Amino acid sequence: MAVRPKEIEAEPDYVARNRAAWERWAPHYRTAGRRAWAEEEPRWGMWGTLESDLGLLSSCEAGMNAVELGCGTGFVCAWLARAGLRPVGVDVAQGQLDNALAFQREFDLSFRLDRANAEAVPYEDESFDLAISEYGASVWCDPYRWIPEAARLLRPGGLLVFIVSSPFLMASTPALGGAAGERLERPYFGMHRFDFAADDVVEFHLGHGDWFRVLADNGFGVEDLKEVRPGPHTPPRYNFVSNAWARKWPSEEVWTARRH
Repeated sequence: MAVRPKEIEAEPDYVARNRAAWERWAPHYRTAGRRAWAEEEPRWGMWGTLESDLGLLSSCEAGMNAVELGCGTGFVCAWLARAGLRPVGVDVAQGQLDNALAFQREFDLSFRLDRANAEAVPYEDESFDLAISEYGASVWCDPYRWIPEAARLLRPGGLLVFIVSSPFLMASTPALGGAAGERLERPYFGMHRFDFAADDVVEFHLGHGDWFRVLADNGFGVEDLKEVRPGPHTPPRYNFVSNAWARKWPSEEVWTARRH
């Protein structure tokens, strides 16, 4: 695929903060990355839900060009490549790309990797049939910047699939840290940027209405919204939500939208 020249533009403040955090965290993701690369069937999100239960790749066909926005250790690209797609992965942190390169050698699988902010990807317009993000750009980039970029990258009819934390979870999580509880801790209306001082990072989360609007404003039609409910004995990957909580309220959701 063609590569466009990188445009000179000042990065928003959160890009450098999040990049620095992921450079620190990258060594700690090697074990989980290797385990995901070795999976016989893809497992998605914080609950490791099987592809056979979610069907995120059910509309994908061999030969499709795909871009993963915030690829981390590259395991989603690996799953796509094994399914016959032609993926490329972009990530803001070189440490994560180094992990992905190491796993490419270990598992004898190759695909393109580029260091880039998913809000400004160095590829030509309409280069891809699929754009996907599993807690990559979907959480660490501003949706008012990365959704327009995904729309630019996709061909008409192209598919956007992304996994995010549910606004129910964000509204129930204490601002100063801790696990989600059975009371509202944050306002739902106006949800957008979340600064976490302890790790010096910034996440982005929207309410459902705002997600629908930003997608529609950028030429997407929503085809599905899956609210994930884990099995009764599925352990959480992180300590900010319990299985008991996530059995009552959605903790994560999967959006599927198609570019007009």
